[in-house]
Amino acid sequence: MVVAAAAVGAAAWCGHALALPLAFVFPTLWAFAPSRLISAAVSAAYFLAASRGLPQGVVNFYGTDLGVGIALWIGAAAIFVLVHAVLWQSRPGWKRALCFGLAVFLMSMPPFGIVGWAQPITAAGILFPGWGWWGLGATAAILLTMTTGKWPIAAMVVASISAWSATHWIAPAQPDGWVGLDTKLGSALGRASDLAQSRALLQRVREAAAAGARVVVLPESAAGLWTPTTSGSWIDGLRGTDITVIAGAAIVDREGYDNAIMEISAGRTRRLYGERMPVPISMWQPWLAWMGQGGGARASFFANPVIESAGRRVAPLICYEQLLVWPVLQSMLHSPDVLVAIGNDWWTAGTNVLAIQKASTQAWARLFALPLVLSFNT
Repeated sequence: MVVAAAAVGAAAWCGHALALPLAFVFPTLWAFAPSRLISAAVSAAYFLAASRGLPQGVVNFYGTDLGVGIALWIGAAAIFVLVHAVLWQSRPGWKRALCFGLAVFLMSMPPFGIVGWAQPITAAGILFPGWGWWGLGATAAILLTMTTGKWPIAAMVVASISAWSATHWIAPAQPDGWVGLDTKLGSALGRASDLAQSRALLQRVREAAAAGARVVVLPESAAGLWTPTTSGSWIDGLRGTDITVIAGAAIVDREGYDNAIMEISAGRTRRLYGERMPVPISMWQPWLAWMGQGGGARASFFANPVIESAGRRVAPLICYEQLLVWPVLQSMLHSPDVLVAIGNDWWTAGTNVLAIQKASTQAWARLFALPLVLSFNT
């Protein structure tokens, strides 16, 4: 069972959207484990395999040894294992199913949901594209059934629908006039005031405008540290155009900083969005405030779920939020017109983390029949 759970975690979260339904095997392995200890081991194997890119990502980000990455990897898994082990039931039946449902809910919402990666419910968009909340409910029902004696029937349903989805899969399209630009600037993006870098980005924006784009989306941190000088530079660079730029930036004050999304045009700039869930430890460091210090990124768990830009209601997701459940579902409650996902993912080199972010975001966009704009830096 442990080996099977590891295989399921690795396969489902390989970075291909159509592989996500494989995660439906996990609740069955969890439910039919012969003891609480084996259930915990199954949960650990699934989560560790699904999040296997984390140790190397930590090494890339901090420039440290692999041991630190492994420690953080195991620490994140411990929360997932604890929730699922405590809620495991030895007796079969709907009580067990409801306990699994409670585990999914807890791992999808703060505080446990802060590390709530690899949630099988993400596959809803693959199984029921366009069904919206009904599709989410149907997926939840199948997941609960996978923990009961009727799991073979549920598995056949998932397999059949997955096969149909594989032959009819269409990736979400960008909305008319919107373009997401990717960059390959590595860790240099957003780390320092680089006039040449800004000019190069502005040139790409103007080229996109010449090709017909009205809104250009740039990656997280593309506008760097946001200051009056930065604002003026971007406004001057867009002078004479009617293009709107949506770009990531850092807004710093004495208490810390906002990992934000800015809207920039030839006439003005404005803050659109502050990231609801920055990356824990590397960005979000709440203990600094407890000790009377500042410097970490602010987390606004349930703020600004939808923003208005260029006449559309936008559901924004910055980097780490694309791996979680609650930010996207909170945004969907407000009926957005388009989903915009950006990231500064240079630190994911050598891992499948970026591929998983894209697959998850595509699945959510398909579930709610939304156009999708992606923009990443690698």
